Amino acid sequence: QVQLVESGGGLVQAGGSLRLSCQASGRVLRINVMGWYRQVVGKQRELVAAMTSGGDTNYADSVKGRFTISRDNRERAVYLQMNKLEPEDTAVYYCNADLISRDVRVIGPYWGPGTQVTVSS
Repeated sequence: QVQLVESGGGLVQAGGSLRLSCQASGRVLRINVMGWYRQVVGKQRELVAAMTSGGDTNYADSVKGRFTISRDNRERAVYLQMNKLEPEDTAVYYCNADLISRDVRVIGPYWGPGTQVTVSS
């Protein structure tokens, strides 16, 4: 059973920081392609940040300069460092990734169940 699980969400005041983690489990060797998305009730899910297997990154204009995506293949994890948080960043954050199985196959994509981030003004 391969799955992704997010953690690190919570309540923070505007201007504060949070670091989200997404841990892969199961027969997974490492992360391949990854991305962080967020969604507010009643609105479409949007891409926040993404990283290719080669390390190229892409960020939504609203988070450029504030958020940083990274990965640790040894820990089979994806991270999103969020600084200078704003109330508009409040949403459920989801990780999404193609993975490399332990028998070296590309599998996925997989979604995590999400973690709530709430930023107060």
